[in-house]
Amino acid sequence: MGTVTDYLAEREGENRVALEHVIAVARELSPDAVEGESYGMPALLHRDKALVAALEAKQHLGLYPFSGQILPGLAAELDAAGLRWSPGALQFTAEHPVPDELLRRIFAERIAQIDAQLDKKRR
Repeated sequence: MGTVTDYLAEREGENRVALEHVIAVARELSPDAVEGESYGMPALLHRDKALVAALEAKQHLGLYPFSGQILPGLAAELDAAGLRWSPGALQFTAEHPVPDELLRRIFAERIAQIDAQLDKKRR
C-alpha cells in the first residue's frame, strides 16, 4: 500500500479529510512518528512500533491502534459516542467522526503502551 502520505493522496473527498485528521491528531501526540507499514497497512510508527493506521473501507473508515487493549479500555466512551468497535479496530465515517478528545486518549494510551514496552526492554 505504500506510505501513509501516498495512501491518503489516493483517497477523495470527505473520507480523505477525515482520515487526514486522524493522522494529524496522532502526529500532534507523537511529532517524531515516521511513516511505515504494519500488518500490510500504511501506518504511523512511534519509536519504530505501529501507532495507528487509518483506512477507508466500502461502508466505513477504520482506525487501527495495533493493540487489543486500548479500545476495550475505552469501551464506555466509544459506546457513548455511538461508535462501532472491536478490540483491534474502530469504525467511523466522515459524517460521524471520532471526537478529538477520544482520538487523543486512544493515541496517548498507545504511545504510553509502546514506551513502556520499549523502556522495559532497556532495563
